[in-house]
This record gives sequence, structure tokens and C-alpha cells, in this order.
Amino acid sequence: MPEKLREQESIPVSKVQRAAKFISTGAKVGGNYVRHYAKKMVNPALDKEGLHQSNAEDIYKSLSQLKGSALKVAQMMSMDKNLLPRAYQDKFTMAQYSAPPLSYPLVVKTFQKYFSKGPEQLFDTFTRSAVNAASIGQVHQATKGDKVLAVKIQYPGVADSVSSDLKLVRPFALRLLNMNEKELDHYMEEVEEKLLEETDYQLEIQRSREISGACSHIANLNFPNYYDEFSSERIITMDWIQGNHIKEWLETNPTQEAKNQIGQALWDFYHHQVHNLMQVHADPHPGNFIVQEGDVLGIIDFGCVKVIPEDFYHGYFSLIKKDLLIKEEELNQIFYNLEFISDKDTDQEKAYFKGVFKEMISLLGKPFHVDRFDFADDGFFEQIFELGDRISNDKMFKKSRQARGSRHGLYINRTYFGLYNLLNQLGATVDTTKPDWLAA
Repeated sequence: MPEKLREQESIPVSKVQRAAKFISTGAKVGGNYVRHYAKKMVNPALDKEGLHQSNAEDIYKSLSQLKGSALKVAQMMSMDKNLLPRAYQDKFTMAQYSAPPLSYPLVVKTFQKYFSKGPEQLFDTFTRSAVNAASIGQVHQATKGDKVLAVKIQYPGVADSVSSDLKLVRPFALRLLNMNEKELDHYMEEVEEKLLEETDYQLEIQRSREISGACSHIANLNFPNYYDEFSSERIITMDWIQGNHIKEWLETNPTQEAKNQIGQALWDFYHHQVHNLMQVHADPHPGNFIVQEGDVLGIIDFGCVKVIPEDFYHGYFSLIKKDLLIKEEELNQIFYNLEFISDKDTDQEKAYFKGVFKEMISLLGKPFHVDRFDFADDGFFEQIFELGDRISNDKMFKKSRQARGSRHGLYINRTYFGLYNLLNQLGATVDTTKPDWLAA
């Protein structure tokens, strides 16, 4: 870890303890608003930057102590750069790398529960302090014989508190995301399902092996092996992948050729999963990738995998085609199937939402419309953010009586925006391969 964070001796586990934490945070946030508006009466020109800063500090501090799904939601929101004011983005991004780690006695307790032994009895060496701590678990380094291992330990109580935490995080999400309640509830169900899957470490090992095996032919990718004898429902042991996170690697000033090589490996990895496997590693934040010697990309976390239903896949990607030569009737059917429009809409609403989503998907599809795309082009990302701003502030969107878009779109959009974001950070130019039916 870049800096030594103070270890946490306990985590609030019961619903009452966790709710109390949210209530006290809500009170602090309320107090911040009162102070902000009091200052604004004296200085009408005051902007909300200071308010956002105070709220971000208070919310992140609470969520990082609670761990689990509450912190994971913060992490997801920080990835979607046009959802939150910058103060929240900057603070919540820390959830990807550096939540306060659990103290060693709590780690030993988890091992005793699942193996009836402490980590030092199972491994030759085991770091007492976590080398990385995030939203759902923390990682320790261990050795066994000649193997260097990464041991991921889930925080106590995380799996049991997913549903209740999401109910508690709802008021913050409504206020921060500028969504209506129907829209938020529509997506929360999908988020809850994925978060519950992320706490199932045995499912994660199964998917890791499945996807890494199916992607093993792709150039410049590396995957760890997993060790069942040192893994359980709440502990995963895998090979230690040596190297740097993308941000650290970029600080070494790699050549453009090296950046393109890593970018191409990323694109090829996602292309194969989405179009051939119909399931995808849906958590493309920088903490899940390690750049190794020889500019090889290590993939270290398969906790969040989205299985893509076939009808959603065909509807969604048919809209990405460069020349949308689809008859109006067929196009309408796709918009209905993807839940962008419904029979409850007036003709005016149908026309408006069809136009908006066509524009959105066509923008998302830009890299697919050429054989090679330069992701260093900040202008492309400006267009995405501008469109996001315009839509979220549009009256038609705000007064919409229903949620827009299939729940399956939540993680697919997140996957592509996350992938594009990583490729933009890399400043990579890549060959944007696509399936034959989409290239035609």
C-alpha cells in the first residue's frame, strides 16, 4: 500500500450497528448542508465545492469502516466519471485500493473458522499486515514452498449485510446520483444480485478458472492459478501476480508501443468474453489489473461477472452498428425489448427517448465504427460527459414516470465505460475487433 493506513479492530456487523453508522453519517451530511447554506446567506457567490468536499470526506469515512456493499457502491460510482462531483470521485476512487485494513487478530479468527488453523500454520510465511484492502476483502502475501501466493480474506459480516446495506445507502444514492426512485430501484435489484455473487468466493474461483481457461490463447495476458486446499467460502488463495498497477506502470514512462500492447490485450480480453463467451468480467477498474514484465497484463479478480442474455446482446449490439439500416418497426421492437420505451409513453416521449438512446449508443459504438481507435482522444470522452450532463439535466428525463433501459444494460454499460476509461488512461491506440455480423 502506498501509505500505512490505520488498521481496524472491528467492523459493525449487526443491522442495528450498521444502521446507526448510516444515521450518524446522514446527520453529519445534513449538518454540512446547514453550514453551507448559512455561509451562502453571507456570501451568495459561494459554490458547492466545499460542501461536496465535506460530504465526500464524511461519507467515505463511514463507508470505509462499514466495508462491503456500501463501499462497493461508492467504488462503482467513482468509476462513472460523469455521475458525481469531482470531490466524490476522488475520494470514492480510494475504495478501489485503500480502505483501512482489518487488524491481524480478525484475520486469524477468519482462518480459525474455516480451517481450524491460523494462517501461520497453513503457510510458510504470511504478512501480518494487508498489502491491499478494498471494499469486500483484503489481500495478504504468503509463501508455501517455492510459491508466492496472494490470500484474499473477506471482511466479516459482508455477505450477510448486502441487502440491508443497499437499503441504507439508497438515500445517499438518490441525492448523489440525481435519479428518480423508480430508476434507482430498477437497478438496485441487479446491483444486489451481483454483490451477493461477489461475496461467494467459491463461485469466484469457478468463474476465474472458466474465463481464464477460455481466454488463455489471447496474447499478452496472464492469469493466476487458484488453490482449493487454501480456499473456502470467505478465503481465496491464488498465485501472486508480480508487477505494477496501471497507474504505477504509467509513472515509469512506458513507450507508446508498450501502452498499445497492454491496451490491445485489454480490448481482446473483453472482445472474446462479450462476443464469444457471453459472460464478462464486469469490474474493469484499475485495481484489478497488473502490468508485468514484458508488458503482459495480469488479471487478478473475477468477483463480478455478468452473464449476458442472448436477446439483450443482439438488441444492444445491433444498435451499435455504424449504418443503422434497420426498418422502423424492427427498431421500435428493439427499443421496447431493451426497455428504453414502453406502452405507457406518449408519442412525444417515445420520439424523445428513441433519439436520446440512439445518440448514446452510437457514441458508445464509435470505437466499433473504425478498424483502429485512438483512446487518447479526450474529445471523445468530453462528448460522452457532455451527453451525460445534458440528459441528466433534461426535463423530459427528470419527469419520466418509469426507469429507462434494461437492468442488463447497467453492467454492460459499466463494463464498456470502464474499459474505455482504462484505455484512455493508457493513451492506447488499438485494433477494435468486432464480430463479423457487427462489422458487416
